[in-house]
Amino acid sequence: MLNEPLAPYMLWAKTREPAEIDLAGSNLLPCSLEDLPGVDEVLQLTAGNDNGYAPLVEAIAAHKQVAVNRIMTGGGCSGVNFMAIAALVGAGDDVLVEQPGYDPLVGACQLMGARVRRFSRPFDRGFRIDLQALEAAVTPATRLIIVSSPHNPSGVSLDAETLRGLVAIADRAAAHVLVDEVYFDAVNLAADDALHPSASKLEGPVLVTASLTKSFGLAGLRCGWAVAPPELITRMHRVRDLVDVIGSVPSERLSAFAFSQMPALKARTRQLLTANLAVARKFMAAHPQLSVAEKPRANVMFPRLAGVPDTGPFVDSLAATAGVAVVAGRYFDAPEHIRISLAGRTDRLAEGLSRLGQALYSY
Repeated sequence: MLNEPLAPYMLWAKTREPAEIDLAGSNLLPCSLEDLPGVDEVLQLTAGNDNGYAPLVEAIAAHKQVAVNRIMTGGGCSGVNFMAIAALVGAGDDVLVEQPGYDPLVGACQLMGARVRRFSRPFDRGFRIDLQALEAAVTPATRLIIVSSPHNPSGVSLDAETLRGLVAIADRAAAHVLVDEVYFDAVNLAADDALHPSASKLEGPVLVTASLTKSFGLAGLRCGWAVAPPELITRMHRVRDLVDVIGSVPSERLSAFAFSQMPALKARTRQLLTANLAVARKFMAAHPQLSVAEKPRANVMFPRLAGVPDTGPFVDSLAATAGVAVVAGRYFDAPEHIRISLAGRTDRLAEGLSRLGQALYSY
């Protein structure tokens, strides 16, 4: 089974040729040490962190405004997603996963032996979820429903009514909902309209995952977390006993320090994404051959290229002739789209989009 990649997008992302301008990865522009003054004073190789470094767990709980016993830390959002899936499903279970979607979520379920059933978040519905259709797809073996909000790859957020509906469906099915909110902080920090809700405020069989990577430019720390009912947090800890046992002490101490610098980190994210979203919206207005479900709001946008059933050849040509990397939509089960990162330096984004626009005119 493992001879074939369970996450083709991740394989491509790790093995592709470097591009002069990279608009493929969606991590926020990396922080430098200058962005975290005083960080050298907290480096330490040992500390008690059997179930997570306590100051970090407390900082995440304060950040999410939930009780400490509802927090689980792990190796990035992908790490806690994996531990949640391993704690909830196994051979013979069914998992409903959104489509388009992020393929490591599918691959983790398959690795656990679960049957993956996809439900559509179509472009023509603005990537929204049809709750009636989703509930009709539930089987007696369904144990988990997986969504992302903001959606990876489109950046569209789920509204409060949809989130409540998902939890109600899961409750009736004796299942759980996993909501990957890895882009959540970034979107809300740059919001120019009503803030989008977090599923972490909901009661019931719901768990929410996120990290410091996409929203705060701290990918190297691999600081991810889950917000879940206490009994599920305990189950996830027992899964971690089989995976990496505990987190890296230097990483967790540095992550706790990062939370102490959160006002400055939020200001950095807000400034960067506000500028980048303005560039992206101007670009989209000038290129009618590209269409999006809503104006760009997140680290990524996922435009559909008119008249092109598979953007793969265009993406390859763009990289080869213009030196610009974007992601072909086929990696998210939507081959007529491309995913573009809006999370890097503003000047590089502007140059990359300019080259993309020129390529569109000649394609």
